[in-house]
Amino acid sequence: MRRNRIVRYGALIAAVLVVAYLLLLIPERAGRETSVQSPPATRQAFAWNQDSYWKALEAKYQELKQNGCTGAEDKVRSGLQDMDTFLQSIGRQRLGPDAAEFAELERLAFESGPLVSACNTGLAEYLRFTADMRAAVKRQSENWDMQSDAARITLYRLLYGSRGAVEEIMMQAPAGAFPALLKGTDEPSATPAADLRNVRVHSGDILVSRGGAPTSALIARGNDYPGNFSHIAFVYVDPATKTAKIIEAHIEVGVVVSTAEQYLADKKLRVMLLRPRADLPQIVKDPMLPHKAAEYAYQKATSRHVPYDFPMDYKDHSRLFCSEVASEAYERYGVNLWAGVSHISSPGLRRWLSAFGVRHFETQEPSDLEYDPQLRVVGEWRDPGTLKKDRIDNAVTEVMLEGAEKGDEISYQQYLLPLARVIKAYSMLLNRFGKAGPIPEGMTATTALRTQDYMDRHKVMEERLAIKAEQFKKERGYEAPYWELVGMARDAKAQRGRN
Repeated sequence: MRRNRIVRYGALIAAVLVVAYLLLLIPERAGRETSVQSPPATRQAFAWNQDSYWKALEAKYQELKQNGCTGAEDKVRSGLQDMDTFLQSIGRQRLGPDAAEFAELERLAFESGPLVSACNTGLAEYLRFTADMRAAVKRQSENWDMQSDAARITLYRLLYGSRGAVEEIMMQAPAGAFPALLKGTDEPSATPAADLRNVRVHSGDILVSRGGAPTSALIARGNDYPGNFSHIAFVYVDPATKTAKIIEAHIEVGVVVSTAEQYLADKKLRVMLLRPRADLPQIVKDPMLPHKAAEYAYQKATSRHVPYDFPMDYKDHSRLFCSEVASEAYERYGVNLWAGVSHISSPGLRRWLSAFGVRHFETQEPSDLEYDPQLRVVGEWRDPGTLKKDRIDNAVTEVMLEGAEKGDEISYQQYLLPLARVIKAYSMLLNRFGKAGPIPEGMTATTALRTQDYMDRHKVMEERLAIKAEQFKKERGYEAPYWELVGMARDAKAQRGRN
Protein backbone atom coordinates (compact mmCIF):
# COMPACT_ATOMS: atom_id res chain seq x y z
CA MET A 1 0.00 0.00 0.00
CA ARG A 2 2.75 2.40 0.99
CA ARG A 3 4.66 1.46 -2.14
CA ASN A 4 1.61 2.24 -4.31
CA ARG A 5 1.22 5.60 -2.59
CA ILE A 6 4.87 6.47 -3.32
CA VAL A 7 4.41 5.45 -6.96
CA ARG A 8 1.30 7.64 -7.25
CA TYR A 9 3.06 10.62 -5.64
CA GLY A 10 6.05 10.10 -7.92
CA ALA A 11 3.80 9.93 -10.97
CA LEU A 12 1.98 13.10 -9.82
CA ILE A 13 5.23 14.99 -9.33
CA ALA A 14 6.49 13.81 -12.72
CA ALA A 15 3.22 14.93 -14.34
CA VAL A 16 3.44 18.34 -12.66
CA LEU A 17 7.03 18.74 -13.85
CA VAL A 18 6.11 17.73 -17.38
CA VAL A 19 3.19 20.17 -17.43
CA ALA A 20 5.40 22.94 -16.00
CA TYR A 21 8.07 22.18 -18.61
CA LEU A 22 5.51 22.28 -21.42
CA LEU A 23 4.06 25.55 -20.13
CA LEU A 24 7.53 27.08 -19.92
CA LEU A 25 8.12 26.01 -23.52
CA ILE A 26 5.41 28.38 -24.77
CA PRO A 27 7.16 31.14 -26.75
CA GLU A 28 6.60 34.83 -26.12
CA ARG A 29 3.75 36.36 -28.06
CA ALA A 30 4.78 37.79 -31.40
CA GLY A 31 3.82 41.33 -30.45
CA ARG A 32 6.88 41.63 -28.24
CA GLU A 33 9.13 41.01 -31.21
CA THR A 34 8.01 43.99 -33.28
CA SER A 35 9.46 47.49 -33.26
CA VAL A 36 7.48 50.52 -32.19
CA GLN A 37 9.47 53.04 -34.22
CA SER A 38 10.97 52.79 -37.70
CA PRO A 39 13.52 55.08 -39.35
CA PRO A 40 12.51 57.17 -42.35
CA ALA A 41 12.19 54.98 -45.43
CA THR A 42 14.41 57.33 -47.44
CA ARG A 43 17.51 56.60 -45.34
CA GLN A 44 20.04 53.90 -46.09
CA ALA A 45 23.27 52.66 -44.54
CA PHE A 46 26.55 54.21 -45.70
CA ALA A 47 28.77 52.04 -47.92
CA TRP A 48 32.28 52.84 -49.10
CA ASN A 49 31.97 50.75 -52.29
CA GLN A 50 35.72 51.15 -52.87
CA ASP A 51 37.07 47.59 -52.75
CA SER A 52 39.20 48.12 -55.87
CA TYR A 53 40.68 51.29 -54.34
CA TRP A 54 41.64 49.46 -51.13
CA LYS A 55 43.22 46.69 -53.19
CA ALA A 56 45.22 49.28 -55.14
CA LEU A 57 46.55 50.78 -51.89
CA GLU A 58 47.55 47.31 -50.70
CA ALA A 59 49.33 46.67 -54.03
CA LYS A 60 51.21 49.96 -53.60
CA TYR A 61 52.26 48.85 -50.13
CA GLN A 62 53.46 45.46 -51.44
CA GLU A 63 55.45 47.12 -54.22
CA LEU A 64 57.23 49.42 -51.79
CA LYS A 65 58.04 46.50 -49.47
CA GLN A 66 59.49 44.47 -52.34
CA ASN A 67 61.35 47.17 -54.28
CA GLY A 68 62.71 49.22 -51.41
CA CYS A 69 62.14 52.78 -50.23
CA THR A 70 65.06 54.72 -51.66
CA GLY A 71 64.38 58.41 -51.15
CA ALA A 72 61.21 57.65 -49.21
CA GLU A 73 62.10 59.81 -46.20
CA ASP A 74 62.44 62.99 -48.30
CA LYS A 75 59.30 62.13 -50.26
CA VAL A 76 57.27 61.55 -47.10
CA ARG A 77 58.54 64.76 -45.49
CA SER A 78 57.74 66.78 -48.59
CA GLY A 79 54.32 65.19 -48.96
CA LEU A 80 53.37 65.79 -45.34
CA GLN A 81 54.49 69.42 -45.59
CA ASP A 82 52.25 69.85 -48.61
CA MET A 83 49.40 68.21 -46.69
CA ASP A 84 49.92 70.57 -43.74
CA THR A 85 49.92 73.57 -46.06
CA PHE A 86 46.69 72.39 -47.67
CA LEU A 87 45.13 71.83 -44.24
CA GLN A 88 46.09 75.36 -43.15
CA SER A 89 44.45 76.79 -46.25
CA ILE A 90 41.24 74.95 -45.34
CA GLY A 91 41.43 76.46 -41.86
CA ARG A 92 41.36 79.97 -43.35
CA GLN A 93 38.12 79.30 -45.22
CA ARG A 94 34.51 78.60 -44.32
CA LEU A 95 33.52 75.52 -46.30
CA GLY A 96 30.34 73.53 -46.70
CA PRO A 97 30.35 69.75 -46.34
CA ASP A 98 30.23 69.29 -50.14
CA ALA A 99 33.42 71.32 -50.75
CA ALA A 100 35.93 69.65 -53.07
CA GLU A 101 38.71 70.36 -50.57
CA PHE A 102 37.42 67.59 -48.30
CA ALA A 103 37.58 64.98 -51.06
CA GLU A 104 41.17 66.04 -51.75
CA LEU A 105 41.99 65.86 -48.04
CA GLU A 106 40.64 62.30 -47.94
CA ARG A 107 42.73 61.32 -50.97
CA LEU A 108 45.92 62.74 -49.43
CA ALA A 109 45.31 60.94 -46.12
CA PHE A 110 44.71 57.55 -47.76
CA GLU A 111 47.35 57.64 -50.47
CA SER A 112 50.22 58.75 -48.25
CA GLY A 113 49.50 55.89 -45.82
CA PRO A 114 51.15 53.04 -47.81
CA LEU A 115 54.39 55.03 -48.18
CA VAL A 116 54.53 55.92 -44.48
CA SER A 117 53.76 52.33 -43.48
CA ALA A 118 55.89 50.36 -45.95
CA CYS A 119 58.95 52.56 -45.45
CA ASN A 120 58.43 53.05 -41.71
CA THR A 121 59.09 56.77 -41.93
CA GLY A 122 57.17 59.88 -40.95
CA LEU A 123 54.94 58.00 -38.47
CA ALA A 124 54.84 60.81 -35.89
CA GLU A 125 54.23 63.44 -38.56
CA TYR A 126 51.40 61.42 -40.10
CA LEU A 127 49.77 61.02 -36.69
CA ARG A 128 50.00 64.75 -36.08
CA PHE A 129 48.50 65.46 -39.50
CA THR A 130 45.49 63.19 -38.91
CA ALA A 131 44.91 64.73 -35.46
CA ASP A 132 45.11 68.26 -36.94
CA MET A 133 42.83 67.21 -39.80
CA ARG A 134 40.22 65.88 -37.38
CA ALA A 135 40.30 69.15 -35.41
CA ALA A 136 40.05 71.26 -38.57
CA VAL A 137 37.14 69.28 -40.00
CA LYS A 138 35.24 69.39 -36.70
CA ARG A 139 35.74 73.17 -36.56
CA GLN A 140 34.32 73.48 -40.07
CA SER A 141 31.34 71.34 -39.06
CA GLU A 142 30.34 73.86 -36.39
CA ASN A 143 28.58 75.75 -39.20
CA TRP A 144 26.93 72.73 -40.87
CA ASP A 145 23.44 71.31 -40.63
CA MET A 146 24.17 68.12 -38.73
CA GLN A 147 20.85 66.59 -39.78
CA SER A 148 21.93 66.63 -43.42
CA ASP A 149 23.35 63.55 -45.14
CA ALA A 150 26.14 65.66 -46.69
CA ALA A 151 27.47 66.73 -43.26
CA ARG A 152 27.32 63.22 -41.84
CA ILE A 153 29.00 61.62 -44.85
CA THR A 154 31.87 64.13 -44.96
CA LEU A 155 32.55 63.82 -41.23
CA TYR A 156 32.36 60.05 -41.38
CA ARG A 157 34.64 59.68 -44.39
CA LEU A 158 37.30 61.94 -42.90
CA LEU A 159 37.14 61.10 -39.18
CA TYR A 160 36.36 57.40 -39.38
CA GLY A 161 38.40 57.03 -42.56
CA SER A 162 41.53 58.71 -41.18
CA ARG A 163 41.31 56.57 -38.04
CA GLY A 164 41.17 53.50 -40.28
CA ALA A 165 44.23 54.71 -42.21
CA VAL A 166 46.17 55.32 -38.99
CA GLU A 167 45.25 51.90 -37.64
CA GLU A 168 46.32 50.12 -40.83
CA ILE A 169 49.73 51.77 -40.34
CA MET A 170 49.76 50.90 -36.62
CA MET A 171 49.15 47.24 -37.41
CA GLN A 172 52.22 47.08 -39.67
CA ALA A 173 54.55 49.24 -37.54
CA PRO A 174 57.36 47.80 -35.37
CA ALA A 175 56.59 47.27 -31.70
CA GLY A 176 56.75 50.51 -29.74
CA ALA A 177 56.54 52.74 -32.81
CA PHE A 178 53.25 54.25 -31.67
CA PRO A 179 52.38 55.65 -28.24
CA ALA A 180 49.31 54.18 -26.52
CA LEU A 181 47.89 57.71 -26.17
CA LEU A 182 47.32 59.84 -29.25
CA LYS A 183 46.53 63.37 -28.08
CA GLY A 184 43.97 65.62 -29.69
CA THR A 185 42.76 69.09 -28.68
CA ASP A 186 43.36 70.06 -25.05
CA GLU A 187 40.13 72.00 -24.74
CA PRO A 188 40.14 74.38 -21.72
CA SER A 189 37.66 73.74 -18.92
CA ALA A 190 36.85 75.50 -15.65
CA THR A 191 35.52 72.37 -13.96
CA PRO A 192 37.33 70.23 -11.32
CA ALA A 193 40.00 67.96 -12.80
CA ALA A 194 41.87 64.71 -12.07
CA ASP A 195 44.59 62.67 -13.78
CA LEU A 196 43.66 59.61 -15.84
CA ARG A 197 46.35 57.73 -17.78
CA ASN A 198 48.56 60.79 -18.19
CA VAL A 199 45.65 62.98 -19.30
CA ARG A 200 43.91 65.68 -17.29
CA VAL A 201 40.19 64.81 -17.26
CA HIS A 202 37.54 67.32 -16.20
CA SER A 203 34.16 66.94 -14.60
CA GLY A 204 31.70 66.74 -17.47
CA ASP A 205 34.07 64.95 -19.86
CA ILE A 206 32.75 61.94 -21.76
CA LEU A 207 34.61 58.65 -22.23
CA VAL A 208 33.72 56.68 -25.34
CA SER A 209 35.03 53.10 -25.42
CA ARG A 210 34.82 49.76 -27.15
CA GLY A 211 34.22 46.62 -25.11
CA GLY A 212 35.66 43.20 -25.89
CA ALA A 213 32.41 41.20 -26.13
CA PRO A 214 30.83 40.21 -29.46
CA THR A 215 27.76 42.25 -28.55
CA SER A 216 30.04 45.30 -28.18
CA ALA A 217 31.14 44.85 -31.77
CA LEU A 218 27.48 44.62 -32.79
CA ILE A 219 26.69 47.91 -31.03
CA ALA A 220 29.68 49.60 -32.66
CA ARG A 221 28.94 48.32 -36.17
CA GLY A 222 25.13 48.19 -35.99
CA ASN A 223 24.45 51.64 -37.36
CA ASP A 224 23.94 53.39 -40.71
CA TYR A 225 27.54 54.57 -40.17
CA PRO A 226 29.45 51.61 -38.66
CA GLY A 227 31.81 52.85 -35.97
CA ASN A 228 34.54 51.98 -33.51
CA PHE A 229 32.83 52.50 -30.15
CA SER A 230 30.15 50.71 -28.14
CA HIS A 231 29.93 52.41 -24.74
CA ILE A 232 29.59 55.88 -23.19
CA ALA A 233 30.67 56.85 -19.66
CA PHE A 234 30.36 60.21 -17.91
CA VAL A 235 33.14 61.72 -15.75
CA TYR A 236 32.36 63.37 -12.42
CA VAL A 237 35.26 64.87 -10.44
CA ASP A 238 34.65 65.49 -6.74
CA PRO A 239 35.60 69.14 -6.09
CA ALA A 240 36.85 68.37 -2.57
CA THR A 241 38.91 65.21 -3.15
CA LYS A 242 39.76 65.79 -6.85
CA THR A 243 39.03 62.11 -7.52
CA ALA A 244 37.28 61.01 -10.71
CA LYS A 245 34.09 58.96 -10.58
CA ILE A 246 32.73 57.27 -13.68
CA ILE A 247 28.96 57.11 -14.21
CA GLU A 248 27.78 54.51 -16.72
CA ALA A 249 24.87 52.22 -17.58
CA HIS A 250 25.46 48.45 -17.83
CA ILE A 251 22.90 45.96 -19.07
CA GLU A 252 23.49 43.77 -16.00
CA VAL A 253 22.93 46.37 -13.27
CA GLY A 254 21.62 49.61 -14.79
CA VAL A 255 23.28 52.93 -13.95
CA VAL A 256 26.25 52.65 -11.57
CA VAL A 257 29.19 54.71 -10.33
CA SER A 258 32.71 53.28 -10.58
CA THR A 259 36.16 54.49 -9.67
CA ALA A 260 38.50 55.36 -12.53
CA GLU A 261 40.50 52.21 -11.73
CA GLN A 262 37.40 50.01 -11.93
CA TYR A 263 36.41 51.61 -15.22
CA LEU A 264 39.83 50.97 -16.77
CA ALA A 265 40.00 47.42 -15.38
CA ASP A 266 36.88 46.45 -17.34
CA LYS A 267 38.06 45.10 -20.71
CA LYS A 268 38.25 47.83 -23.35
CA LEU A 269 39.77 47.68 -26.81
CA ARG A 270 39.99 51.46 -27.15
CA VAL A 271 39.00 54.60 -25.23
CA MET A 272 38.42 58.16 -26.50
CA LEU A 273 38.03 61.28 -24.35
CA LEU A 274 35.59 64.01 -25.45
CA ARG A 275 35.03 67.45 -23.90
CA PRO A 276 32.41 70.15 -24.61
CA ARG A 277 33.75 73.21 -26.40
CA ALA A 278 34.55 76.06 -24.03
CA ASP A 279 33.04 78.56 -26.50
CA LEU A 280 29.56 77.01 -26.52
CA PRO A 281 27.14 79.86 -25.58
CA GLN A 282 25.74 77.83 -22.67
CA ILE A 283 29.23 77.25 -21.24
CA VAL A 284 30.39 80.81 -21.85
CA LYS A 285 27.39 81.88 -19.76
CA ASP A 286 28.12 79.25 -17.09
CA PRO A 287 31.63 77.71 -17.23
CA MET A 288 30.65 75.21 -14.51
CA LEU A 289 27.79 73.78 -16.59
CA PRO A 290 29.64 70.51 -17.47
CA HIS A 291 30.33 69.91 -13.77
CA LYS A 292 26.68 70.59 -12.88
CA ALA A 293 25.56 68.07 -15.49
CA ALA A 294 28.03 65.49 -14.16
CA GLU A 295 26.98 66.17 -10.58
CA TYR A 296 23.33 65.67 -11.52
CA ALA A 297 24.14 62.31 -13.16
CA TYR A 298 26.23 61.27 -10.13
CA GLN A 299 23.50 62.14 -7.62
CA LYS A 300 20.83 60.38 -9.70
CA ALA A 301 22.96 57.21 -9.91
CA THR A 302 23.76 57.16 -6.19
CA SER A 303 20.32 58.11 -4.87
CA ARG A 304 18.18 55.45 -6.55
CA HIS A 305 18.22 52.47 -8.87
CA VAL A 306 17.99 53.43 -12.55
CA PRO A 307 17.35 50.36 -14.77
CA TYR A 308 19.00 49.81 -18.15
CA ASP A 309 17.00 50.96 -21.18
CA PHE A 310 17.00 47.99 -23.58
CA PRO A 311 14.58 49.58 -26.09
CA MET A 312 17.09 52.49 -26.51
CA ASP A 313 14.48 55.23 -26.18
CA TYR A 314 16.62 58.33 -25.69
CA LYS A 315 13.56 60.54 -25.09
CA ASP A 316 12.25 58.62 -22.05
CA HIS A 317 14.65 58.98 -19.11
CA SER A 318 12.93 56.69 -16.61
CA ARG A 319 15.43 54.06 -17.79
CA LEU A 320 18.83 54.89 -19.27
CA PHE A 321 21.15 53.20 -21.75
CA CYS A 322 24.79 54.25 -21.77
CA SER A 323 24.50 57.23 -24.13
CA GLU A 324 21.52 58.62 -22.20
CA VAL A 325 23.57 58.94 -19.00
CA ALA A 326 25.46 61.85 -20.57
CA SER A 327 22.81 63.17 -22.94
CA GLU A 328 20.06 63.43 -20.32
CA ALA A 329 22.32 65.26 -17.88
CA TYR A 330 23.47 67.81 -20.44
CA GLU A 331 19.94 68.18 -21.79
CA ARG A 332 18.82 69.47 -18.38
CA TYR A 333 21.28 72.35 -18.74
CA GLY A 334 20.46 73.27 -22.33
CA VAL A 335 23.14 71.32 -24.23
CA ASN A 336 21.63 68.78 -26.60
CA LEU A 337 24.29 66.24 -27.53
CA TRP A 338 24.22 63.98 -30.60
CA ALA A 339 23.64 66.90 -32.98
CA GLY A 340 23.12 64.25 -35.66
CA VAL A 341 20.88 61.49 -34.31
CA SER A 342 21.86 57.93 -35.27
CA HIS A 343 19.68 55.84 -37.57
CA ILE A 344 19.53 52.09 -38.04
CA SER A 345 17.92 51.55 -41.43
CA SER A 346 19.01 48.12 -42.68
CA PRO A 347 16.00 45.75 -42.43
CA GLY A 348 18.05 42.71 -41.41
CA LEU A 349 19.88 44.60 -38.67
CA ARG A 350 16.62 46.05 -37.36
CA ARG A 351 15.14 42.54 -37.25
CA TRP A 352 18.11 41.25 -35.27
CA LEU A 353 18.13 44.17 -32.84
CA SER A 354 14.39 43.72 -32.29
CA ALA A 355 15.15 40.15 -31.26
CA PHE A 356 17.55 41.58 -28.64
CA GLY A 357 14.89 43.95 -27.25
CA VAL A 358 15.69 47.16 -29.15
CA ARG A 359 12.54 49.06 -30.14
CA HIS A 360 13.86 52.45 -31.26
CA PHE A 361 15.95 52.77 -34.41
CA GLU A 362 16.46 56.51 -34.27
CA THR A 363 18.67 56.77 -31.22
CA GLN A 364 22.03 57.88 -29.79
CA GLU A 365 24.78 55.46 -30.81
CA PRO A 366 28.13 55.75 -28.95
CA SER A 367 30.21 55.95 -32.15
CA ASP A 368 28.26 58.91 -33.50
CA LEU A 369 29.08 61.19 -30.56
CA GLU A 370 32.57 61.76 -32.04
CA TYR A 371 30.99 63.64 -34.96
CA ASP A 372 29.11 66.11 -32.75
CA PRO A 373 30.69 69.56 -33.41
CA GLN A 374 29.88 70.62 -29.83
CA LEU A 375 32.66 68.31 -28.58
CA ARG A 376 36.44 68.25 -28.95
CA VAL A 377 38.47 65.02 -29.08
CA VAL A 378 41.02 65.38 -26.26
CA GLY A 379 42.78 62.05 -26.75
CA GLU A 380 42.47 58.38 -27.65
CA TRP A 381 44.08 55.28 -26.13
CA ARG A 382 44.75 52.12 -28.16
CA ASP A 383 47.56 49.66 -28.87
CA PRO A 384 48.29 47.08 -31.62
CA GLY A 385 47.33 44.10 -29.44
CA THR A 386 43.82 45.32 -28.71
CA LEU A 387 43.49 46.73 -32.23
CA LYS A 388 44.03 43.28 -33.69
CA LYS A 389 41.09 41.84 -31.73
CA ASP A 390 38.99 44.90 -32.52
CA ARG A 391 39.53 44.43 -36.26
CA ILE A 392 38.79 40.70 -36.17
CA ASP A 393 35.61 41.32 -34.15
CA ASN A 394 34.54 44.01 -36.61
CA ALA A 395 35.15 41.84 -39.66
CA VAL A 396 33.17 38.94 -38.18
CA THR A 397 30.34 41.27 -37.21
CA GLU A 398 30.27 42.88 -40.64
CA VAL A 399 29.90 39.50 -42.33
CA MET A 400 27.26 38.33 -39.85
CA LEU A 401 25.28 41.50 -40.61
CA GLU A 402 25.60 40.77 -44.33
CA GLY A 403 23.92 37.47 -43.48
CA ALA A 404 21.17 39.30 -41.60
CA GLU A 405 20.35 41.26 -44.75
CA LYS A 406 20.14 37.97 -46.66
CA GLY A 407 17.70 36.45 -44.17
CA ASP A 408 19.87 34.81 -41.50
CA GLU A 409 18.05 34.66 -38.17
CA ILE A 410 19.13 34.79 -34.55
CA SER A 411 17.68 31.67 -32.96
CA TYR A 412 17.95 29.54 -29.83
CA GLN A 413 17.46 25.96 -28.70
CA GLN A 414 13.76 25.71 -27.81
CA TYR A 415 14.32 22.98 -25.23
CA LEU A 416 16.48 25.39 -23.18
CA LEU A 417 13.68 27.93 -22.76
CA PRO A 418 12.18 26.42 -19.57
CA LEU A 419 15.59 26.38 -17.89
CA ALA A 420 16.24 29.96 -19.00
CA ARG A 421 12.93 31.04 -17.54
CA VAL A 422 13.76 29.43 -14.21
CA ILE A 423 17.09 31.26 -14.24
CA LYS A 424 15.26 34.48 -15.11
CA ALA A 425 12.94 34.00 -12.12
CA TYR A 426 15.99 33.53 -9.90
CA SER A 427 17.53 36.67 -11.41
CA MET A 428 14.39 38.67 -10.70
CA LEU A 429 14.52 37.53 -7.06
CA LEU A 430 18.12 38.78 -6.82
CA ASN A 431 17.10 42.06 -8.46
CA ARG A 432 14.53 42.61 -5.70
CA PHE A 433 17.43 42.62 -3.22
CA GLY A 434 19.53 44.97 -5.32
CA LYS A 435 21.77 42.28 -6.81
CA ALA A 436 22.52 41.35 -10.42
CA GLY A 437 21.31 37.99 -11.65
CA PRO A 438 22.58 35.70 -14.44
CA ILE A 439 20.00 37.25 -16.80
CA PRO A 440 20.04 41.07 -16.67
CA GLU A 441 17.10 43.08 -15.40
CA GLY A 442 14.90 44.04 -18.35
CA MET A 443 16.12 41.15 -20.52
CA THR A 444 13.73 38.26 -21.16
CA ALA A 445 14.75 34.61 -21.03
CA THR A 446 14.22 34.37 -24.78
CA THR A 447 16.44 37.39 -25.42
CA ALA A 448 19.13 35.89 -23.18
CA LEU A 449 19.10 32.68 -25.26
CA ARG A 450 19.27 34.64 -28.50
CA THR A 451 22.17 36.69 -27.14
CA GLN A 452 24.03 33.50 -26.26
CA ASP A 453 23.35 32.10 -29.73
CA TYR A 454 24.76 35.26 -31.32
CA MET A 455 27.87 35.16 -29.13
CA ASP A 456 28.45 31.45 -29.87
CA ARG A 457 28.23 32.04 -33.62
CA HIS A 458 30.53 35.02 -33.39
CA LYS A 459 33.09 33.07 -31.36
CA VAL A 460 33.28 30.22 -33.88
CA MET A 461 33.84 32.64 -36.77
CA GLU A 462 36.29 34.71 -34.74
CA GLU A 463 38.44 31.67 -33.96
CA ARG A 464 38.50 30.61 -37.62
CA LEU A 465 39.28 34.12 -38.80
CA ALA A 466 42.16 34.45 -36.31
CA ILE A 467 43.72 31.31 -37.79
CA LYS A 468 43.27 32.60 -41.34
CA ALA A 469 44.78 35.97 -40.37
CA GLU A 470 47.88 34.28 -38.96
CA GLN A 471 48.24 32.22 -42.15
CA PHE A 472 47.97 35.42 -44.19
CA LYS A 473 50.76 37.04 -42.16
CA LYS A 474 53.05 34.01 -42.57
CA GLU A 475 52.51 33.88 -46.32
CA ARG A 476 52.76 37.61 -47.09
CA GLY A 477 54.89 38.96 -44.28
CA TYR A 478 52.46 41.61 -43.03
CA GLU A 479 49.21 41.84 -41.07
CA ALA A 480 46.06 41.43 -43.12
CA PRO A 481 44.42 44.79 -43.97
CA TYR A 482 40.84 45.16 -42.82
CA TRP A 483 39.34 44.52 -46.26
CA GLU A 484 41.26 41.23 -46.42
CA LEU A 485 39.92 40.31 -42.97
CA VAL A 486 36.37 40.85 -44.20
CA GLY A 487 36.99 38.51 -47.15
CA MET A 488 38.46 35.87 -44.85
CA ALA A 489 35.50 36.28 -42.48
CA ARG A 490 33.18 35.47 -45.39
CA ASP A 491 35.21 32.29 -45.95
CA ALA A 492 34.96 31.48 -42.23
CA LYS A 493 31.19 31.90 -42.36
CA ALA A 494 30.93 29.65 -45.41
CA GLN A 495 33.12 27.08 -43.65
CA ARG A 496 30.78 27.18 -40.63
CA GLY A 497 27.84 26.55 -42.94
CA ARG A 498 29.49 23.46 -44.40
CA ASN A 499 30.25 21.95 -40.98
